[in-house]
Amino acid sequence: MLARVRTFIVCVLIAAFLSGCATTGGMEEYNDPFEKYNRAVFKFNDGFDKVLLKPVARGYRKIIPSPVRRSVGNFFRNLLEPTTIVNDILQGKFEQAVTDSLRLLYNTSFGLLGIFDVATAIGIERHQEDFGQTFAVWGFKPGPYLMLPFLGPTNVRDGIGLLPYYFVTDPRLYNSDSTINLVLISIDVVDSRAQLLTGSKLLELQLDPYAFLRETYSQRRIDLIFDGDPPLEDFQ
Repeated sequence: MLARVRTFIVCVLIAAFLSGCATTGGMEEYNDPFEKYNRAVFKFNDGFDKVLLKPVARGYRKIIPSPVRRSVGNFFRNLLEPTTIVNDILQGKFEQAVTDSLRLLYNTSFGLLGIFDVATAIGIERHQEDFGQTFAVWGFKPGPYLMLPFLGPTNVRDGIGLLPYYFVTDPRLYNSDSTINLVLISIDVVDSRAQLLTGSKLLELQLDPYAFLRETYSQRRIDLIFDGDPPLEDFQ
């Protein structure tokens, strides 16, 4: 656990350094100096998705009944709650941290490890907080837009935020059995892709899917950082 904490501290220092060095020319959807590389990675990810991930997700959706898929999604969303709670605290959202902790408690216990979302049923709203959002709240700039192999769109700040998630707060990796970890991650990836099958059709209709995804990602991150109420002025 100490090693995981050290990893988080290193990530904060790297984010601070890179944010200080990065320059942006306005809103982050236009900060794409690595576009040639990013488009190549996007093409690779798209090919991997079409050849393997999408067919598997379609088969999963066809074979697995909807109530079971819903329970699988609930289970993995419940695993994200510790990350949300940690970032609630780091962002000073202490009241939200309490309600998110109650949500985790209710769904883990009464909801049978999160299989059933009893917290939402009794009116406890789900929040989504991550380390990229926390770094933004702390004042770190997003840096250039990046397309990562397999992981998809991000930016320097959010990409660094993935490190403390995977190495500190991701419950899927706390088991010492690497086989169990791999199975959990694989199921999570397939289930998540199955949930996006309908939405991915919109991407396929775009004249420039890469640019559409870049701008959609950037706007979504702005919305999350400001809890759905972004300022009218350019916050960069």
